[in-house]
Amino acid sequence: MRVTRLLPLALLAAGLVPAMVALAPAQTANRKPAPAERQKLPASALAVGDTARGQYLVERVFFCKECHSPRDGEGNIIVAEEYMGGPIPFRPPWPNDWALRAPRNRGLPGYTPELGMRLFMMGAVDREGNQLRPPMPRFRMNPQDAADVVAYMMSLK
Repeated sequence: MRVTRLLPLALLAAGLVPAMVALAPAQTANRKPAPAERQKLPASALAVGDTARGQYLVERVFFCKECHSPRDGEGNIIVAEEYMGGPIPFRPPWPNDWALRAPRNRGLPGYTPELGMRLFMMGAVDREGNQLRPPMPRFRMNPQDAADVVAYMMSLK
């Protein structure tokens, strides 16, 4: 694996670059509900998303496919399966509550646009109102960035 491929993962592991990760089914039993103030999306938050800008944010700012895509035996992302979920490619060395797998996020299955907006604006609150585990970042996107990301992710089929 080239150093350029390792850099985003190293930054991600250090907590310097965000990644989107949810829980494998076996990990959902112990999740805590998100605080009540983060479970409701403000009505003023709905915006029309720009898919091109959303693609830029997803691919060049948030690096979503680094966690949400499976890898081949050499550690390279399998391009035909981008955003289809897979094992998280790293773990911190300290005791943690880290998610082991990232779910499919291509098309944001199970999310409405409103739930997607809440996910990205309210600090990684899933569709049931639970807090997602690390390494899923606690995004606090503004309404336009969140709408752009939701528009792009939902455009992927």
